[in-house]
Amino acid sequence: MAGGGASGGKAEEPTAHPPKDQLPHVSYCITSPPPWPEAILYGFQHYLVMLGTTVIIPTALVPQMGGGNEEKAKVIQTLLFVAGLNTLLQTWFGTRLPVVIGGSYTFVAPTITIILSGRWSDPDPISRFKKIMRATQGAFIVASTVQIVLGFSGLWRNISRFLSPLSAVPLVALAGFGLYELGFPGVAKCVEIGLPELVLLVLFSQYLVHLIKPGKNIFDRFAVIFSVGIVWIYAHLLTVGGAYNRAPLKTQTSCRTDRSGLINGAPW
Repeated sequence: MAGGGASGGKAEEPTAHPPKDQLPHVSYCITSPPPWPEAILYGFQHYLVMLGTTVIIPTALVPQMGGGNEEKAKVIQTLLFVAGLNTLLQTWFGTRLPVVIGGSYTFVAPTITIILSGRWSDPDPISRFKKIMRATQGAFIVASTVQIVLGFSGLWRNISRFLSPLSAVPLVALAGFGLYELGFPGVAKCVEIGLPELVLLVLFSQYLVHLIKPGKNIFDRFAVIFSVGIVWIYAHLLTVGGAYNRAPLKTQTSCRTDRSGLINGAPW
């Protein structure tokens, strides 16, 4: 009787706990997303982070392909559009991870190999740019069929069983370290702007959070927005104030805010 009474009792339902009760340093999770205004700011900050890769890749490759500022602007626009399209498709139909599917620097090496092959030599730089771009697109389309076969055949699912989540850590770390070769030397080209950006980013993300009241830690969450905004205004003031009027052309290209040529080169 006692056993029957115990088995007939109502089972206790699991209680949902706020994220901070489980992990003190986690404010949001899948069941408790941030409010819309804050989520929009997070998305804009994520856009600023991936914008570096989006700009670095065309800046490094387009001039070697024979393109100018107009071609560079078109490539950046294409990367941004395709990144947004892939992100939406991944969010709606894919794994639905909160990530932006942007450009990958792993395609830089094959592209440089195609550029240096010498098969598309043309006296007209624009014609050479178009030929190399078509060859690169064709090569990537053929290479992507391997990924399609692995995905639809289920072979990758069998391989992923032997990969733990820890295996993604060195891959992501190596991907970030690989960008230093292209991005970090740009800091040394204009120390008076690059160094304050690094200092402010570390200050906002690591130290300022300990100097303000708990619950108001907006600086570490939006460290990229604050640091980029402040340093860009500072760089624009230096440009307008004439700090680089007599500087060498290389310094002006790296430090001035009006010498990228992307705004004028974009087909509005």
